[in-house]
Amino acid sequence: MTADVVLPCLDEAEALPWVLARVPAGWRAIVVDNGSTDGSAALAADLGATVVHEPLRGFGAACHAGLLAADAEFVCFCDCDASLDPGLLPGLVDDVADGSADLVLGRRRPTARGAWPAHARAGNLALSRLLRRRTGLRLHDLGPMRAARREALLGLGLSDRRSGFPLQMVVRAADAGWRVREVDVPYRPRSGRSKVTGTWKGTWQAVHDMRRVLNEPAPAGGERP
Repeated sequence: MTADVVLPCLDEAEALPWVLARVPAGWRAIVVDNGSTDGSAALAADLGATVVHEPLRGFGAACHAGLLAADAEFVCFCDCDASLDPGLLPGLVDDVADGSADLVLGRRRPTARGAWPAHARAGNLALSRLLRRRTGLRLHDLGPMRAARREALLGLGLSDRRSGFPLQMVVRAADAGWRVREVDVPYRPRSGRSKVTGTWKGTWQAVHDMRRVLNEPAPAGGERP
């Protein structure tokens, strides 16, 4: 069993060697360059990754471009900053492949002091509570490591191109009746500074984007993929 791994990338040259070395053998790494100026795209290509250029700035824009570029039955998403180990992705895909879940999320478990700043944890907790009210899902984390079937993801019609993309995926999956599961994954201190949760301002801007997603009306009905 193989999968495509979408890795949104914005100036992650320092982390790329570590990340790409841990993509499972036989799986395709799709590095979506979102306007890097540090040579990330060229480095990723030299390291054997498929490189996609997405000029529209935004985490969601990069993720969506990677999803469109993927062609494997299973697609995974993972940050490209060395905070999460792509080598753990087969465990997530196994749960989708054996039918025990439709969407599997990695629940981040910090491995060192400072790996997950207080303001980022606070924002995540707030969103988890809002998600529970909106969908009934009792999740602890809305982390970026996840796995699902490609065609099913495309069927969700994800439209957010900023920080709300990960949450919109979960909300629309819940609305469609998907089985959403989370598994613990180690969360390491990232390489470089976060473009979103590295500051209070960035964190709460992301929360603002995600609140907009939560205000989307639920459809009249839906079905599991």
